[in-house]
Amino acid sequence: MTSIVILQAAGGNQLYSTIIPMALIMVVFYFFMIRPQVKKAKDHKKLVSELKIGDKIITTAGIHGKIVGSNDTTFLIEVEGGTKIRFDKSAISLDATKATATKA
Repeated sequence: MTSIVILQAAGGNQLYSTIIPMALIMVVFYFFMIRPQVKKAKDHKKLVSELKIGDKIITTAGIHGKIVGSNDTTFLIEVEGGTKIRFDKSAISLDATKATATKA
């Protein structure tokens, strides 16, 4: 009878020694991987929603331009020489109007 109790106690310790490290790994993964990515996406969405016609922007491809038109999912950007290019809103990486204002 005592051998059954000892085996159950040993099995319970092994279960906790497996669950606790896995839980800690999940918590660390959340705080170092998932949470910053969600915050970055939220900040980008806020940046894009605040842009308006006339703002100077930089795309993820490094193209500098000025917003001359907008619809639900895209911006029409005028680059040097009067060329106009349509970009998806997700391709905007920086509001150059605010970036130059903070440098001055």
